[in-house]
Amino acid sequence: MNNTIVGLGEILWDVFPERKVLGGAPANFAYHVSQFGYSGYAVSAIGDDLLGKEILSGLEEKQLNYLIETTDFPTGTVQVTLDKAGVPNYEIMENVAWDNIPFTPRTGNLAKITNAVSFGSLAQRNTVSRKTIQKFLQTMPQNSIKIFDINLRQHFYTKELIDESLQLANALKINDEEIVVVSKLYGYNEENEQEVCKKLLREYNLDLVILTKGTEGSFVCTPKETSFQPTPKVHVADTVGAGDSFTAAFVSSYMNGDRIADAHQLAVEVSAYVCTQHGAMPKLPDSYKELFRK
Repeated sequence: MNNTIVGLGEILWDVFPERKVLGGAPANFAYHVSQFGYSGYAVSAIGDDLLGKEILSGLEEKQLNYLIETTDFPTGTVQVTLDKAGVPNYEIMENVAWDNIPFTPRTGNLAKITNAVSFGSLAQRNTVSRKTIQKFLQTMPQNSIKIFDINLRQHFYTKELIDESLQLANALKINDEEIVVVSKLYGYNEENEQEVCKKLLREYNLDLVILTKGTEGSFVCTPKETSFQPTPKVHVADTVGAGDSFTAAFVSSYMNGDRIADAHQLAVEVSAYVCTQHGAMPKLPDSYKELFRK
């Protein structure tokens, strides 16, 4: 089995009042799968500017593979503020480099050897990156894993975009706030969250749906089983990137052939740890990596 796993979409700086931190859900995902021994790649675009150069330096420092094209647009930034519980609010800059990710021969060659990818809705807000993401998914091997980490932000999504993405995916990652939005868009208002997950599984022929609910636990639903895990109680620094680390840990274990329940348990433990750290890409302690044997 090929070990290449890609995070495809936005890469940016999360700008907090006192610091800036390298981020973007796909890059977070790629970094965390690389910590479990896979060949993780961040695929995105930057500007020909200082912030872009700092992104490349940051990825090299983290020893993360990347395919990052340089564009004429500025490197992306997000202004992040945290509430008292450490939950982030985002102000996302528009018309930036990751809105304009080109599909190059290098991109196509990487897609052909990619065994799993995580992509979201945010990087598809612009036509250029949307076409690149869709072409990447269509170029991947037939038996690959395509996770739509829906990642709804501000007003940067439509029902049509969600529908197109689910048709290209075979797995969905969604949180408790996002499933409410999707339920309303699809007219599922009378149904509970698990029923919505199962309906999405059937209607889009998905292999699995991951539903995270913050402190209320998480579910992994497949056509044959449902796994529930409570959320560990930890001292939260911030929750930025916790969902990305959850997806990365789950996929790493799932691709290793582990049972759904075991992959789910690892994901819960890893994401809880990330919540205790500042920023989306902390280095995981060896104790978590020892739970996973590739």
